[in-house]
Amino acid sequence: MAEKPIPPEGVIIRAENGDVIRFDETGLVLRLSDKVIADIAARLELKPQAGAATAAQPLPDLPQDIDLWAPRRDGDWVSFQANLAGADGPRGYRRHVTGGAILAEARGPLLAIMGIGGARAGLGSPGPARFRWHVLGPADDIGAVGQGGEGEAVATDALEPLRELTVEALIADDLLARRRASHQSLPLFMVRAETDTSSSSHDLGLGLAVANLDQACANLKAAAARLGVGAQVLAIVLDYTLEDLTGDGTAYRDGMIALMERITRGMAKQGLARPIFLSAFDCGTQTVTRGPGLEGQWELSWNHGDHQLVFAAPSYAFGMDDTGRLTDAGRLEKARLLTEALLAVHGGGKWQCPVIQLAERSGADIRLVCEAQDALVIDAGDPFGAGLLAGFALEGVTNGAVIASVGVDPADPKVVLLKCSTRPEGEVFVTYAHAASPGDGPYPANRGALRGDSGAGALRRWALPARLRLTGG
Repeated sequence: MAEKPIPPEGVIIRAENGDVIRFDETGLVLRLSDKVIADIAARLELKPQAGAATAAQPLPDLPQDIDLWAPRRDGDWVSFQANLAGADGPRGYRRHVTGGAILAEARGPLLAIMGIGGARAGLGSPGPARFRWHVLGPADDIGAVGQGGEGEAVATDALEPLRELTVEALIADDLLARRRASHQSLPLFMVRAETDTSSSSHDLGLGLAVANLDQACANLKAAAARLGVGAQVLAIVLDYTLEDLTGDGTAYRDGMIALMERITRGMAKQGLARPIFLSAFDCGTQTVTRGPGLEGQWELSWNHGDHQLVFAAPSYAFGMDDTGRLTDAGRLEKARLLTEALLAVHGGGKWQCPVIQLAERSGADIRLVCEAQDALVIDAGDPFGAGLLAGFALEGVTNGAVIASVGVDPADPKVVLLKCSTRPEGEVFVTYAHAASPGDGPYPANRGALRGDSGAGALRRWALPARLRLTGG
């Protein structure tokens, strides 16, 4: 029997927080923890002895038009206290002796929220972050949006404040706001979303956007080294669905899995741990209500290889304009829900939006069995305008049967009951937030009102769209 060929790359040892030893065409790739690196450095005496005398160094010129005091030289940086604009307020700041941007003083590693996708992922709201000296981008004068597929990103080890706020920047800003409210330390964040005009998820994994994301990770490592701290990517936001023009839902799914693997391998080569991938389940627009990309997400939601992919919300929870792009308010809503999911997962828990897994007959009616983290609720407030049937519909009915009412089974809080006018006949499919008639308004036409019973306000776990064949005799 012929021996199986050795794969060109793979994992030899994997820990809970990522790959420890991988291999590729160049050999073994070893990832050591920050504690191990620090111990090696101490043993090799790469750090100066504590208490060693250092010669006083002159201070460079500092900006004259800001309220700062107590400047001091610390190696290649000047640290000072200041009262600057933004939620950062009076606190410690630093600036490199060669000039450049002012950064907030912070503890811990330089954190990152990265993103990749199509053109709709490369949009941002104007203005700086609330924590403008903590939420930063690479100092290449591009900003949070990235190159947009128009050129190659450049190498830099410097950071600068943002001029616009992408979803990734808003996630970082929200994390900081929550930490400040809890009187926790405020870290530094680097954010960057890279996009291009790829017409398939397969091409996205081979194109300029992913190459520029590699450079963003290299810039993260370089900026962290300049600051004298470690680097950590908290999440990669995926935003690519409607842009896929292959017409094949399975190809879309396979391309997205390959994209995640490509990103993971690229990060491993930089010494970065396996990322959490965050996404919203795209529901289309006011006029685009079905298509292979929209349907391919269904398989991707449960079949995504060994990658940690979290669907934080369906996109019907976010406001959009009449061109199908998120409004400023919708972008903020999306960022808040992605933040909720990220905190849950990083805290050792899970984030499970309700998923309808089975549609079965119950006499003349229909039982929908769901996987959900919480008991289910049909939101009486109907915040997205789904209508009296909460976004549910029937396809393929041949005898005129319709849904008369929708409710949660009082005997099982994770089952939805659809009361029908008569027993539906034909090759029947049950849909939720899927293939609706085109409409107008501030939300996608595919929308619903089914959610878990936890959370508050807009920060709920809303059910993902579904289309299931009705089973049973």
